[in-house]
Amino acid sequence: MSVIIVTFNSARHIAACLGSLGQADEVVVVDNASSDGTCEIVAREATKIKLIRNASNRGFAAAVNQGIAATSSPFVLLLNPDTILRSSLQPLVERCLVLQAGAAGGKLVDGKGQAQIGFIFRSFPTPAALLFEVLLINRLWPSNPVNRRYRCLDADPDTSREVDQPAGAFLMLRRDVLRQVGGLDESFRPIWFEDVDLCLRVRKAGHVIHYDPRCVAEHTGGHSVGGISVEERYRAWYGNLLRFSCKHFSKGTRRWLYIAVRVGLRLRWLLCVLGAGTASERMACQNVIKTLGGFSLRDRNVAAGFGTASPAESKSS
Repeated sequence: MSVIIVTFNSARHIAACLGSLGQADEVVVVDNASSDGTCEIVAREATKIKLIRNASNRGFAAAVNQGIAATSSPFVLLLNPDTILRSSLQPLVERCLVLQAGAAGGKLVDGKGQAQIGFIFRSFPTPAALLFEVLLINRLWPSNPVNRRYRCLDADPDTSREVDQPAGAFLMLRRDVLRQVGGLDESFRPIWFEDVDLCLRVRKAGHVIHYDPRCVAEHTGGHSVGGISVEERYRAWYGNLLRFSCKHFSKGTRRWLYIAVRVGLRLRWLLCVLGAGTASERMACQNVIKTLGGFSLRDRNVAAGFGTASPAESKSS
């Protein structure tokens, strides 16, 4: 199997991650212009690891596609740099060999061994789920039934099952299936929704996605957003949410989700004014609202308005 790791200023984590990959046939690290010595650590850790250095940060999806093109094994494992494998990967390979299987995800745990419920796997986002997200309903009422279904909060993390979208931080895919669906969509940049879109396209192509808790990786979490500003995060998350809706929802649904994004950003701004957020969050809301104000409800223009060249490296929650 081929392991693909996308890094950006991942010096704190990458050595431990690479040290846990002795069972992999080939490992490719695609670095998105790190400035903290990540590449030097990778080069020092093992000679069998292939390092691809990008001169600029191309985003997670583009870097993963680079890694896929540089490998040849029939199975490709996407792994975040802030993970450490704690088990054999053979169960994921076995899951991918099942008839009609397209991908399989493993169990992510924190440093205490607790399953990262709500992140390990989720249902595909429905318009209602995204509406609850952007209107901050999930923030104020996290146990609501829509959020529980979306994040699979009632699911047993120790039971194998078919799922919609395992976390892209620990996801194995069949190479022939990746070729069939065209890899990751690089318009989802720098991060967020690219793995959701990929899994949805895998499912639409007629393949099953499995979850197997026998494969375990310890996951720090939050690594991918640590190096970007609040405004960059808002632009990436809201912009890619709209991009996802443009690809997979009806025109009418896209229009009211766009309106909901505008309302949700104003709610965030109001909470900041009332003292429930920082000054940088308040300014980020203002700037992203201004960006939205420059566009009509024509769907293509909505998503395009959030284009950014800001860097982010790997997919994490």
